[in-house]
Order: sequence, then C-alpha cells, then structure tokens
Amino acid sequence: MDLSLAGKCALVTGASIGIGRAIAVALSREGVKLAVVARRRDLLEQLKQETGAPLAIIEQDFLAADAPQRIADAALAALGRVDILVNNAGGSRRFTLESSEAQWEEAVTLNFTRHRQLTHRLLAQMIEHKWGRIINITGKSEPEGLNGAFAAKAAVHSWAKGLSREVGKHGITVNCVPPGRIVSEQILRNYSPEFRKHESEHDIPVGEYGQPEDIANLVCFLASPRARYITGTVIPVDGGLRRYQF
Repeated sequence: MDLSLAGKCALVTGASIGIGRAIAVALSREGVKLAVVARRRDLLEQLKQETGAPLAIIEQDFLAADAPQRIADAALAALGRVDILVNNAGGSRRFTLESSEAQWEEAVTLNFTRHRQLTHRLLAQMIEHKWGRIINITGKSEPEGLNGAFAAKAAVHSWAKGLSREVGKHGITVNCVPPGRIVSEQILRNYSPEFRKHESEHDIPVGEYGQPEDIANLVCFLASPRARYITGTVIPVDGGLRRYQF
C-alpha cells in the first residue's frame, strides 16, 4: 500500500533505541524527512548511518525545562515544518508508598508534561498548513501497582482525546498507541527468559512478544493521509495481552 508519506516531515522523540528507533527507520523508508531526538548522540549518529538518509539530530535531555522550545526550534530550523510528531520519549519504574514528591514530579514531567508542551509548540504551524499527525506512544491502563509513568500516560490519553476535538477541523489527527510486551533493552533487562516464555505461552494470545517494528507499522499508517478519519483513539499493539475492552 502506498501510504503517500514521501516528502512529509516528522519529529520523533526518544529515537535512539527500541520503539522510537524502529519508528524513525520505518518513516525514513517511506520517504519522510526526519528530525530525531534523544540524549545519546552516538546512537542517533548510528541511526543516521543505518537509514542512509538526511536526518537532523537533536541531542536533548527531555527533562530540561527548556527542552520543548529547543526541540521545536531545532526541528523547524532543520525541516522547515513538522507534519508528523511522534511523542515517544519516556520512562517507567515501579513506585512505592514511600516514593518522593520529586519522583512523582519527574515521572509526570517526562511522560506527560513535556509531550504536551512540545505538541502545543508545533500546533500553530500544523494549523497554518491545514495538516498534521500527532501520535503518542503511551502505556497500558492496567497497572499492577503504583507507577508514576502509568498515571502520566493515562493523562496523555485524556489530553489527546480532548485535543483531537479541538484540532480535527484543521486536518490534524491525534492518536495514542500503548505497546504491550515489545522486545527492548528494558524488557530484556527486567524480565528473565523463563518469565518471557511463560507469559508468551499463557497470557499473550498471539504467543510471543512483539517487535518494535510492530509498533512502527501502525505509526506509519496513522501518520499517513490514509488515516485521515482516525483520531482521538487509543490503539493497543499487544498481541491481545490486555483484557480491557476500550
């Protein structure tokens, strides 16, 4: 299927490894001009070599107070415009009843506030061009316990739904993609081979963990003109793992 993405301009955050990297590679293969953001420049340089395509590198700590403005300015300077924004940067770790206010603040900032701020800094030029795609890589809605990232990603779902109702008339769609068990550095570090095998066999209907490319495939479609009538949605990519209906 021709997704008609060639010549579009995209900004992908958290693009150095895992899901973000796969999204950047997939968009590049569709002919999208890219700006990519992460803290580790060396990994972004490797990504640039892998794609073999012009690619603007933005080295930035997403937690820095001025990060949204710096990233937006750098992307617009490099690309001229941003048609597609993929909010992928984030991080998750289990909290306890004793977790500090600073830990909660950091989790909400990293996983919600910076996404919102960066998006709103790019909206005016999307509205001007009467076209835009905002895709948020979020998380599950079934937390096993306290986790600041889960709460923040739930906030992203609510904000994105509200935003979709404001910007749809301008040709801009806003969607969320919560990944399931996707093979990544974090997954391989936190879950033993025995646990992954048991979960694949007993909890995931498809029978295996997903690959970053499984997320990237959906993102490319949502970013395309063909997905013009899909907005305000939360679309899990999890092999059937999650049991919620919506």
